[in-house]
Amino acid sequence: MAGLWDEVLRDEAALRQAAVVAVDAALLEGVLMRTDAEPNASEVVSYAPFTLLPSAVPRALFEQAYAVQQDFNLLVDAISRDKEFLERTLASTIKVDDFTARLFRIHQQVLEEGLAQSVFLGINRSDYMLDCGAASPPALKQIEINTIAASFGGLASRTAAVHGRVLRVLGKPEEAARLLPNNPARGLAVGIAKAWELYGSPSAVVMFLVEKAQRNIFDQRCVENELWDRNIRVIRRRFRDVFEQGSLDGTRRLYVDGQEVAVVYYREGYVPSNYDQQNWEARLLLERSRAVKCPDIATQLAGTKKVQQELSRPGTLEKLLPGHADAVRRIRATFAGLYSLDVGEEGDRIAATAIASPEQFVLKPQREGGGNNLYGEELRQVLERIKDSPERTSYILMDKIQPQPAVNYLLRARSPLKASECISELGIFGVYVRQGTELVLNEAAGHLLRTKAVEHADGGVAAGVAVLDTPYLV
Repeated sequence: MAGLWDEVLRDEAALRQAAVVAVDAALLEGVLMRTDAEPNASEVVSYAPFTLLPSAVPRALFEQAYAVQQDFNLLVDAISRDKEFLERTLASTIKVDDFTARLFRIHQQVLEEGLAQSVFLGINRSDYMLDCGAASPPALKQIEINTIAASFGGLASRTAAVHGRVLRVLGKPEEAARLLPNNPARGLAVGIAKAWELYGSPSAVVMFLVEKAQRNIFDQRCVENELWDRNIRVIRRRFRDVFEQGSLDGTRRLYVDGQEVAVVYYREGYVPSNYDQQNWEARLLLERSRAVKCPDIATQLAGTKKVQQELSRPGTLEKLLPGHADAVRRIRATFAGLYSLDVGEEGDRIAATAIASPEQFVLKPQREGGGNNLYGEELRQVLERIKDSPERTSYILMDKIQPQPAVNYLLRARSPLKASECISELGIFGVYVRQGTELVLNEAAGHLLRTKAVEHADGGVAAGVAVLDTPYLV
């Protein structure tokens, strides 16, 4: 795998010429982000960072990741519907993690009131690395599953065309032809459109709930344009707009600025900094409504790290997916070692093991968005500080995956062109729609490959660490 482009990498002059072509191709294809200086203006934009060359991914592991995605869709839906499982699993976490606790209180409140929502839409992305640490062949191991605001389905739809252009410029037309077509934006829009249709009000809109700073707007616009092409009206609003202009009628239909909302598609709301008191009130209003939330709050809770750890316990998958033995087997094959830090003998033993050998583990808080995990000496210091405190239950511990580095060039605006040792992370988008108890759509919707230099332990594209990439199957 590491030697895929060895011949190309020896010709530095050709690579520099290809990098110029690559940047122009990215601008032509719409692989774009707004700038840090003006995150809410599109007068001046730049290309989203990406690799010069596509990265090798073993075909068998790529196909395994696609094959298990419908199983993960089933699993996320099952967790979101299991009140007792969520309550039991998150009991220790909500005592020490205020953010998760506030989400859970809203979940309880809407259940006690009675759900108005009858159509449920899940858009998730299951992320993997290829573990090459053992003596056995590389294995697909899940990092996490993102159940809220899973991003880059739009820009990933356009990245393969850029890499195809680069390979042709470098004299590799046959390799360029082997790059897989990929259109997650369309797949995500299919799910949103189906939920909108089942909601049953042709004049209602889809509302993208967006952040204050919207650097990644073009990624969202790719999905939005797919909806406009289906004659589905889209509005973009923030929590503040919902607080100031949102209301429910007597049947709990949601109106924002006088427009009925059929689907709320969250592109924020996944970290504490997204909320002040007004925003929490807006979130409650949305959850109480009949509108299809993507995700509803139970599905957001299904994506917490504590749930991920609990799923690895023997027998848990079988209880959540009775009668789906093959799905359970496929899901379990992707799990890395996951460990609880709950107060008690088991948690004490795991904490002591990680403090003694921090390089073997990753410490993960209940947060999304990248840049939150702890490694190495920082992991050891944090665990030393909280090992005798209930605070440790707000984290889980995972075995550190050992991917195989490969040489590539990471193209970023105003950064010098230089070769880097890189590792990649493969994400598969999943979409499902449930009406009542019937699953009416369950699909894998496309893929995302992100690559970063080996010196960066954590962080994604939006966090400024990883860059967009395209898998080249080997």
